[in-house]
Order: sequence, then structure tokens, then C-alpha cells
Amino acid sequence: MNDENQMRPSEASEETGSIYQRNKVMRKVGEDEKLPFTVHLEELRWRLIYCFVTVLLTFFVFYFFSEYLFQLVREPLGTDLVFLAPTEAFFVYLKLALYFAIIISVPMLLYQSWEFVAPGLLNLERKYSGSFVVFGTVFFAIGASFCYFVVLPYGLQFLISYGGEGLTPMISVGNYISFVFKLIITFGLIFEMPIVIVFLTKLGFVTPETLSSSRPYMIVGSFVVASILTPPDIFTQIVMAGPIILLFEASLIISRFFIAKPLSDDEDAEND
Repeated sequence: MNDENQMRPSEASEETGSIYQRNKVMRKVGEDEKLPFTVHLEELRWRLIYCFVTVLLTFFVFYFFSEYLFQLVREPLGTDLVFLAPTEAFFVYLKLALYFAIIISVPMLLYQSWEFVAPGLLNLERKYSGSFVVFGTVFFAIGASFCYFVVLPYGLQFLISYGGEGLTPMISVGNYISFVFKLIITFGLIFEMPIVIVFLTKLGFVTPETLSSSRPYMIVGSFVVASILTPPDIFTQIVMAGPIILLFEASLIISRFFIAKPLSDDEDAEND
């Protein structure tokens, strides 16, 4: 009897430890399956590791092309840059590789985010995993491209024109790289708005009527967000706030086709 009691704690510890193995937590979870909170934390840890490894490997690849990437990023400015510290130029190449690695890793980041949220969804809703990753990546790429080809050339030209006579622009390469990628990543995230709104509408969390009634707050909020994320000038704020408003209106129109409809009595009977 004592032997049995002494074995139980060890068996329990083995069983508890086994749920933290990767193949136990990184798997498809049934709709009715309930998992403890600690298992979700372990799953989050593994998914963050996957994202980190993806970004790290991509970083090493892009570091070998950092010279070409620098010329690509410098093109919207059209003038030479300066560095103000002996180590600034070195760290700029590291920043470039890291920023490009994060952008290229967006599909993996989206996929791991979806898979972490998926256990809280119904089986019918989980089938949108591929669509979420594909459209999320496409819209992020559109937003980043819009920033690079439209916002940056005109925005930088407008900002530098403030110098006037007697002021020669000497832009630090470190500040320039941080400024450029802050805008590129921000525009990429902003262009995810239609995906988020359509997804929330499909799940029934919001309705087109609710979104329409919140339009005035959305317009004011877009300018507030633009004023926080852009330099303090009206041009770049309008350039950022404009797409936010247009994307919101487009999302409002698209969401009307994805309204979560209640099941009919016949469908309920079939599911039962």
C-alpha cells in the first residue's frame, strides 16, 4: 500500500511533465477539448521560439546583402547620409538585416498567431487559417509598398524643403533607417485593417451598423494615430490618416458580405 502511494507522486509528475513536450502542446486541439492555462503558456513559448528562429535565420541571410539593402532604402531620399559615431554605420547594417528579416517573416508570424488563437474558435472558423495568412501577407506587402513608393519620396521631399536657405540637410543614417522602417512597418500593419474587421464581422463580434455608427470616432482616431506615429507636420499626418479612413470605409463595405448569420432550425437539427 505504501509502495503504491509512493509511486503515485512520481507518476503524476511524469504525466504533468509530458504535457509540456512540444509534440503535446503544438497540435490541433478539438473544439470541445479543454486545456489548462499552463499548457497554453507552453504553446505560446514554442510559437515564439518558432518566430524567433525564423527571424534569426532570415537575419543572417539578409546581413550578407546589407550593402545592397542600404542602397535600396536610401533611394527615396536621393541624398547622401552621414554617421555621427564610429559604430553607427556598423549597427545600421545590423538594423537593416533585422528589419528586413521581420518583414519577410510576416507569413510565419501571422501563421503562428492564428494557430495560437485557433483553439478558441469553432471548427468551421479554423478553416480560414490559410486565407488569413495569405491575405494578411498580401495586405501587409501592399501597405509597405505604398509607404516606400508613395509616402517616403514625397514625404521626405516635403520635410527636407523646410530647411530653406542657410540650412544644409545632414541626416544621420541611424535616424533615417529608424524613421523609414517605422513608417513602413506601421503602414503594413494599418493595411491589415480590412482583414481584422472582416474576421471580427465573420465571428459576429461587430456588425456593419456598429462600424458605421463609429465612423466619426474613427476619423478623429485616425488623425490622432497619425500624429503619434509620424513627424509633427500636417502633410505626413494626412498621408497616413487618409489610407486609414479609406481602408475603414472599404472594410465597412466588404464586411456586409461576411455578416455572421444565425443558423436556421433545419441547420440546428442537422447539427444536433
